[in-house]
Amino acid sequence: MTTTSTTSTSTTSATSSSSATAKLVSALGGGSGIDTASLAEQLASAQFASRLDQISSRSDKLATQISAASTLKSMVSTIASSFGDRVRTGDLAVNPQIANSAVATVSKGSLTGSGTSTLEVTSIAKGQTLVSPAISGGSTATVGSGTLTLRFGTISGTTFTADSSRAQVDVTVASGATLADVANAINAKGAGVTAYVATGSNGAQLVLKGKDGAANAFQIEATEDASDPGLSDLAWTPAGDATRLKSSATDAAYVLDGVSRTSTTNTITDAAPGLTLKLTGTNVGSPTTITFSDPASGIQTAMEDLVSALNTMVSELNTDTDPTSGTLNNNPGARELRRQLNSLALSKVMPNAATGEPSTLSDLGLKTNRDGTFTLDSTRLSATLSSSPAGAAKMFTTGLYGVYATLDKMSRAVTSTSSANSLGGSITSMTALQSKLATQKSDIETKQEELRQKLVTQYAGLDSRLSSSKSTLSFLQAQIDAWNAKSN
Repeated sequence: MTTTSTTSTSTTSATSSSSATAKLVSALGGGSGIDTASLAEQLASAQFASRLDQISSRSDKLATQISAASTLKSMVSTIASSFGDRVRTGDLAVNPQIANSAVATVSKGSLTGSGTSTLEVTSIAKGQTLVSPAISGGSTATVGSGTLTLRFGTISGTTFTADSSRAQVDVTVASGATLADVANAINAKGAGVTAYVATGSNGAQLVLKGKDGAANAFQIEATEDASDPGLSDLAWTPAGDATRLKSSATDAAYVLDGVSRTSTTNTITDAAPGLTLKLTGTNVGSPTTITFSDPASGIQTAMEDLVSALNTMVSELNTDTDPTSGTLNNNPGARELRRQLNSLALSKVMPNAATGEPSTLSDLGLKTNRDGTFTLDSTRLSATLSSSPAGAAKMFTTGLYGVYATLDKMSRAVTSTSSANSLGGSITSMTALQSKLATQKSDIETKQEELRQKLVTQYAGLDSRLSSSKSTLSFLQAQIDAWNAKSN
């Protein structure tokens, strides 16, 4: 490639120089007029042709190298991101499935589950809902002034037991306040009770809703301004009007795997290994079944796809790094990618794996061949899925460790622009060199133009002097011819 560029450069330079010289000799020797503009253009081009050809050759080579490196970089990123998308769909993990979806929705917990579980929900967690008496005059009618006090605790029948660990919440109600003003004042406290005004068939009523869980029950007391009464109508205790209590604060109660349990919320994280519950209904006397999916088929397909994608990249890498024709045969980024691929199968993707559990990609059947390509050892993969299905499933998560984390780490290393020994770093340095060459080319073209203009000026003067000399020669030749004629 270098020999061809040098020959081309020499030919360009020699041709330009020879053409310009021949034109000058012909013009002067023949005594005809000189095309000074064309002559200056050719001589200026000949002066810088060799350097410009060298820069163009180097720029073209850099463009090819940048393109090849960018293609490899993109392939690595695509493999990592595509595998991450595959993992996030959930078909490579052991996921719980519930037979009666009206009772609860199930999702994977922080661990990996297995086997079969039974679930019976006797009650779901609820928050207290309390309404005020209908207020005459609607939501814009004034309700009196003073202080409303919210106390939190538990309610059993007509008895309220305050939670000493929770402070009371005092809500100041100014003179002239409406039911809507009271609702806004309660909401502004952010105390776990929300309020709004509902206008029904009986008129406007204040609706107060507490958080789920028996411990979030509340009563409301009123200290009203004697000169502006009415606020006490909003007060309520369990011993008061029972019709105002529309929903009691209760805990969720359920039986999972034969063990009775309670929860202050309907969302129960890690209720069992690999199982998070969100209770939505009850099924008293009719337990439902929770099972866990088998990801073996999905993992087999995912590993086959990974091997195919890796081999496509290896094929491109082999072409680019061919010792005689490879565009990147001496590129540090390409060498580093090769090193990472060669060690991929034996990489410890699960450093915290328990004894006997799979921890490397080779445990999942990934095998490196002598030529750098990969194959899938299906027998090894099947043995792993059979002996440690939970351990294999752990390798297909989006956490700190696992197959995706390893591929993502490789992608980040290969595409990093801060390291000279990466494709990203190589692209950055080559792009910078390409920009430098473009600047050099621009500078040379500027100098070439300056030389052309200088030659145009010089040759214009030469042309003028030559024309004057020709005129004098013609005059002298005419005089000589006249003298010779008289002599005869």
